[in-house]
Amino acid sequence: MKKILGVYSAPRPHWVGDGFPVRSLFGYDGLGRHLSPFLLLDHAAPTSFPPAARPRGVGRHPHRGFETVTVVYQGEVEHRDSTGAGGLIGPGDVQWMTAAGGILHEEFHSRAFTERGGTMEMVQLWVNLPARDKMSEPGYQTLLDAQIPSIDLPDGAGRVRVIAGEYGGGKGPARTHTPIDMWDIRLAQGGHARFDGTPGHTLALVVLRGTVLVNGETVAREGQLVHFERDGTGVTLEANNDAVVLWLAGEPIDEPVVGYGPFVMNTQAEIQQAIDDYNAGRFERAAA
Repeated sequence: MKKILGVYSAPRPHWVGDGFPVRSLFGYDGLGRHLSPFLLLDHAAPTSFPPAARPRGVGRHPHRGFETVTVVYQGEVEHRDSTGAGGLIGPGDVQWMTAAGGILHEEFHSRAFTERGGTMEMVQLWVNLPARDKMSEPGYQTLLDAQIPSIDLPDGAGRVRVIAGEYGGGKGPARTHTPIDMWDIRLAQGGHARFDGTPGHTLALVVLRGTVLVNGETVAREGQLVHFERDGTGVTLEANNDAVVLWLAGEPIDEPVVGYGPFVMNTQAEIQQAIDDYNAGRFERAAA
């Protein structure tokens, strides 16, 4: 079994723009230093919004050097970027955006959701890119719920949506730059299941809803992250109530991480270049 290194609780929420009250479970300047290739994870817990005339969200902002992965659990998000890509993602859909050499991006509640109001819940994960890909062309993948394999667990324990990597014969639709398993695990109350990771890979479990017993010894509750050692393979989960767990596993990128806000590179000089390029308007031109 994989040894548990620690269980971490999310801090108090803070607002990103005026549309997303998020709890940051880790960032690249803290626990994220030990979770390569993952840099940051924000969970916008279920929040009720009344009907409104103007969409709430986050205005245009830059990224360079990594990918953002947005999973919508409830609500609808409209997004667009400086490459001209964009669209709408709703419950079960995933937006996998490769910022790479530079992109300008914005995301708001959809107009339909804004007009009717409702509950919004989503996760945004930042995934690092190896140095060879950090200045490549930006890209975008729309992963709709219908495209994501859903694999039933034995004995009615629940199911696994395979966003990236493979599980139980299902292959996730996400194209990744380094080996990654990203599974959206739904466990029924009392459900028990064993999962196998890859030896040498980073592994973290994020409990988004419910309470689970991990490896028969450690209880993890909503808003907590469980970090495992890289050796070993097996992990068992038992749900005390209906639970939603995000499995994040990947091959570590053995390179320096230097970050400043929305820029994550390998050296301080590259960070300064990113700031200069953004201030000079080169992100717009590079992505056009």
